[in-house]
Amino acid sequence: MNPTLLYDKPELYIITAALLLALGVFGLVRRRTLIGMLIAGELIFSAAALNFMAFNRFRAADQSTGQIFVLFIMGLAAAEVAIALSIVIAVYRNYRSVKTRELSDLNG
Repeated sequence: MNPTLLYDKPELYIITAALLLALGVFGLVRRRTLIGMLIAGELIFSAAALNFMAFNRFRAADQSTGQIFVLFIMGLAAAEVAIALSIVIAVYRNYRSVKTRELSDLNG
């Protein structure tokens, strides 16, 4: 089979995005540190961006629509990382740990 034919199927991209989404959700549930949860959240953003690009390539009439959405996702992800890392640094300065189990003072 010709490997270039694999790139012309939307199923490959959708399955890859589903795997990224599953890894991200698993990481959010399983990770015990704030930084691990942040990385898992970025995997979920990547899955959404890959879905937009796949549907843009194979289904959209206007080819720039999906690319614009992905640019917004990338900007949102960059802002989320900047804010989340500043929160993680502030939590580490106050509690000397980034493990979620040790942050019992934050319970509401």
